[in-house]
Amino acid sequence: MVPAAAQGQTATTAAPQEQQQAATPAGPSAAAANPAATPAATATDPTPGASAVAPATGAAPAFQHAAPTPGIGVPDGRAGLQDQFSPVGKEAAAFHNNWLLVLCAIISAVVLILLIYVILKFRRGANPVPSRTSHNTVVEVIWTLAPVLILVAIAVPSIRLIRHQYSPPPADLTVKVVGNQWYWTYQYPDNGGFEIVSNMLHEKGEQPAGAKFRTDADGPKLLAVDERLVIPAGKVVKFIVTSNDVIHSFAMPAFWIKTDANPGILNETWVKVDRPGVYFGQCSELCGARHGFMPIAIEVVTPERYAQWVATKGGTMPGATPAAAPDSTGSTTVSPAAVTAAPTPAAAPANSSAPAATPAAGAAN
Repeated sequence: MVPAAAQGQTATTAAPQEQQQAATPAGPSAAAANPAATPAATATDPTPGASAVAPATGAAPAFQHAAPTPGIGVPDGRAGLQDQFSPVGKEAAAFHNNWLLVLCAIISAVVLILLIYVILKFRRGANPVPSRTSHNTVVEVIWTLAPVLILVAIAVPSIRLIRHQYSPPPADLTVKVVGNQWYWTYQYPDNGGFEIVSNMLHEKGEQPAGAKFRTDADGPKLLAVDERLVIPAGKVVKFIVTSNDVIHSFAMPAFWIKTDANPGILNETWVKVDRPGVYFGQCSELCGARHGFMPIAIEVVTPERYAQWVATKGGTMPGATPAAAPDSTGSTTVSPAAVTAAPTPAAAPANSSAPAATPAAGAAN
């Protein structure tokens, strides 16, 4: 029990301290010196500070995937090639449609004309006595040189296409594609090394209650997946393709990609797509009983949305990696601004000699 005199002395001593705290102007130093008073000051402050508007830490918001566009990146029953959206694909489609098909049509027309000519010219009614010709120099030169020239006409653009396909520019992003029985896994070593597992989405009646099933927004039947391979638009993406069990094949018709996934072997291919959208492919190598249930879905997004998607997967962008921790054994440099802004201690420690007390002592003398 504290005597009344002592209680009065304590109250008297505390009152000047409270007046001194009330007279002290509010500021950063005051908030640091009195942390208990900070919440009250923040509650009454009409302008929220940085801590008030900072986003809450927690799970990243869900990424909204795009819906596929009909006729683009999906098989639509056409007899020819799908529309191409990569540089190699566009060059290959032009080589196929504008050169190979034209050349095949010309050869077929020439052979048909020669066949009709021979049928009419050398039929029995027009030639009762058959010709005894067994050698014709002009004909032999033509049927020797013509195939050579045709092969050269095919080889030159074909070799150029192969060179472009297997001599990629420097990659902006590398994705490792791994085939499994019977699903795909995609690894992003440039974005923190996270991995996603991609399985085919089944129909509504084929899934257990509560499980995710395919909708039209996911993609066509047998092609929609629960996790898409996402890449940024306008960037060179290198795919490193391999397998964990048997031979698979990573094929995307709209990008002119078809690369075998062999166990123990790393194959490479690349793509650069400028149009954002969703594109579908399949495993193109017989890999077992469920070979037909290994679809591939690649979603091309803008670089900004790609960064958002990486954040939802717990990855990091190359330019957003956290800074390394400072070396505790290194020297510390103190700036003049930091020295000026440092708060002045209210009183010197009891066991130290304070030079500032000397004039006061002299004045007392």
